[in-house]
This record gives sequence, C-alpha cells and structure tokens, in this order.
Amino acid sequence: MKKKEHNYSKNSPKVYIRTYGCQMNEYDSEIMAGLLNNSGYHLTDNLEEAKIIILNTCYVREKVKHRIYSRLGELRKLKGKKPDLILGLSGCLVQREPEEVLHRAPYLDFILGTSNFYQLPEVLEEISGNDNREKQVKKRCTRVVRAEENRTIPEGLPILRKSKFSAFVSIMRGCNNFCSYCNVPYVRGREVSRSSREILREIEELAQKGYKEVTLLGQNVNSYGKDLSGDQDFADLLIQVNRVKGIRRIRFTTSHPKDLSDKLIDQMARLDKVCEHFHLPVQSGSNKILSRMKRGYTRKHYQNLVDKLRQAIPEITLTTDIIVGFPGEEEEDFRNTLELVETVGFDGAFTFCYSPLRGTEAAQSEERIPAEISGERLRRLIELQQAILLKKNKSLVGRKFEVMVEGISKKNPDEVEGRTRGNKIIIFPGGKNLIGRFIWVEIVKAGCWALRGMVLSRDEKTSRHNPKSIYSDGEELS
Repeated sequence: MKKKEHNYSKNSPKVYIRTYGCQMNEYDSEIMAGLLNNSGYHLTDNLEEAKIIILNTCYVREKVKHRIYSRLGELRKLKGKKPDLILGLSGCLVQREPEEVLHRAPYLDFILGTSNFYQLPEVLEEISGNDNREKQVKKRCTRVVRAEENRTIPEGLPILRKSKFSAFVSIMRGCNNFCSYCNVPYVRGREVSRSSREILREIEELAQKGYKEVTLLGQNVNSYGKDLSGDQDFADLLIQVNRVKGIRRIRFTTSHPKDLSDKLIDQMARLDKVCEHFHLPVQSGSNKILSRMKRGYTRKHYQNLVDKLRQAIPEITLTTDIIVGFPGEEEEDFRNTLELVETVGFDGAFTFCYSPLRGTEAAQSEERIPAEISGERLRRLIELQQAILLKKNKSLVGRKFEVMVEGISKKNPDEVEGRTRGNKIIIFPGGKNLIGRFIWVEIVKAGCWALRGMVLSRDEKTSRHNPKSIYSDGEELS
C-alpha cells in the first residue's frame, strides 16, 4: 500500500493510541498508526485533545485485563463530557472475550480483533459518516468485527514507527503449542509464517531509510517456516536477513525451548549481525510442573540447550520467563525452580505469579495455590534473581561495549541510555545528538537493572570483548 500525501487542516481528527502487552501488540499499533496517517488523521499523545481513542489490548494475565477495564471506566467519564468522542478497543482481550467486552463497556463505538485491526480506517469512516451521531453514540456498538482464526494480514500495510533507527518486523503470527496456561493460540490463531520475500522487502526498505536494528517477532520464531512450502526454517531466514546492507544488529523474540535447533545455535554463532542475546522462557524448573504446563521439554533438556548456547557463543546473555504458584506446585517444585535459576545464572527474568485465564486448561484445575504462598515464593525468586544479576553486572565493570543509543535517560536529561548487543542497558552522559548512534563506552558502575558507563575516545575503542562485531561508528563525538 503506497503512502498518500495529505494536506492536514485544523479540523483533521486527532487519534490517541494506547498499547498494552507484548512487542507484537506494539507492532500492530504501529500499523494502525500508519493506516490512520495515510487516511488523513493526526496521531497525538495528548489524551484530552483526541477525537478518537483506541486501546490496543493484551490478555496475558488477569491483572492486565483489570487494568484495561479500569482505564475504560475513566474514559467513559471523558466520553460523557465529549459526546462526539469515538472510543474503540482492539487486540487480544477483544478477540478472546468480545461479548464480555461489550457487556462491560457498552459505550464502545467499535471493537476489532487481532487479525482485523487493519480495517480500522473503514470502521472509523463508517462511524464518522453517520449523520445522526448524537443518537449513534447511545447505541451499544456501531460495528463489531471479530477476527477469524488464522486470517492472513495483508502485506504492504503502511507502518508509522516510533523509532527512526530500530524496528520491529513480524515474521509470523499465532502459536500451535497450546500450553495449558496460555491463550495465545485462541487470540492469535494458529501459526502463519510470512514469506521470506515479504520479510526481506520490509527489512530492505528499513535499511534504505537508515534503520540500523531490527527485531524479528513471532510467538515462537523457532517454528518459522513449518507451514510454508519448501525447507526454509528460522536459521535460513537469519542468514538472509544478515545479508541486508545497512542493518547492523538483528534481534528476535520469542523462542520455545522445544523447537530450538542445533542449526539455529550454529548460525547465531556464525552470523556477525545477530546479537548475543537469547530470550528462552523456561517457566518452571520442575519436570512435574513443566508437564502440567504442557511445555514439551524437561529441565535437563533446557539445561542442555543453555550449555550448547554458551559453548557456541561464550558472550551470550540469557533471559527467561518464570511462573510461580502454578496449580499443583509444591514447595519441592518451587525449590527446583530456584535451583535451576541459580545453576543457569540468567541475565534477566520476567517473573509472575500464576494467573488463571478463562478457557485455558490450567484455569479448570482445583489445585490452586493460595495467593499468600505464591506471593512469598515470587519474593524469594526475585531476591535470588536480583542477587545473581547484580553479581553478573558487577563482573562487567571495566569492560568496554558498543552501545546503540536509544534515547534520553528517564531520570536525568543530561544522560542517555542504550543497549549492548547482549541487551544490557547502559546509562552514560550525553545529549539527544547521540540518539540512534553507536557509541563505545566503558562500564564504571553496576546496578541490578542498568549499568553506568563513560564514553570512550576513538583510541580507547576496542572490539576484543565482542569478537563478532566488525563495525565502528566512524564518527567523532560532538
């Protein structure tokens, strides 16, 4: 779809989009923003001036769901003050529970599922074209469009990206795993891979526009290509993306341990642009719980994968997801998780108390763990992980890393922050002129969540700690 040119007027509708959830939701929001931009709408970060408000929703945990409904309650009051305000929901919550959404928020003007969000401009046109808007806003809902399972998203949709140098690129949608606690297959459908031709076209266009980093997205990137004709897999795709001129860093998320192949590990070690970071969700260190979760691997298999990754890529950083308090989890099962965390030594972990999701197998279990026990276990897990992470980060003091600067520090306007190839966040003195550039820094202080560094002069730059990195910025600092 070609981008249109528009002469915006003062009366051009302003749209506010709020995104909840994962990187795939962020990517979908960028597509919606691109579609709206092409249709003559203005995007705004000011909620009060918006004529249209869209919440792109997640449904990975009940707490997120409650937060969304709480936000909708606040927006209902705003809608009461502004009768012409158009309010809509899209995303996973809508896809999973459209009837409940409409029951709890009958004042919504539209809802769109995970595979129909690209119909947003025509939905807004239908709503705005109604001659009797005052009566229309009192109806239950102007239009309900629920996604069909495995419906293909059109290629070539315009994308209005938040960053000018780093971009998300979807390589597939959906999931075939049906873990007992997860609703992704229900809200995103079964796995559908994009053709490598379309993926490369998108990445080549990004490179031509000056983008330096891409993150390949999928609910399980390791199974990419299984639904396509031919023998191409995810490792083959990485080889092709690695050849795109102008791209300097390649990341991907997320990976399922049962589908991680030796071929992928070998290519990660060989390909110079693929970053030395791997997010590999383990969820539990107990074989009993892993079986109940229907994860398809054992603790030993997971540890073998970690050993292979570290042997092939010594500098790799490993992050993970862990759920505590899963139905039937006993103290021994939890201790197995703590032992795994200590043995592996993760560089980061997203940790959660189990949250039952309607319609999933685990939600039907009667072996619920009391909230006070789950909470206490989560506290112990976090304390252990923080101690491990702080020790690992302190070992980096004195090391030199190439950082891609992402923006101004949230806490200090005189500092910037960026990421290493290993996905470590480093904060150091600098201004907005550094954003989007690659800067060599030396680590001078370590914390749990971030490292502090100082900028190196040209003579001090070195890649000896990053053997795959063949690049240098080539610019003197301002």
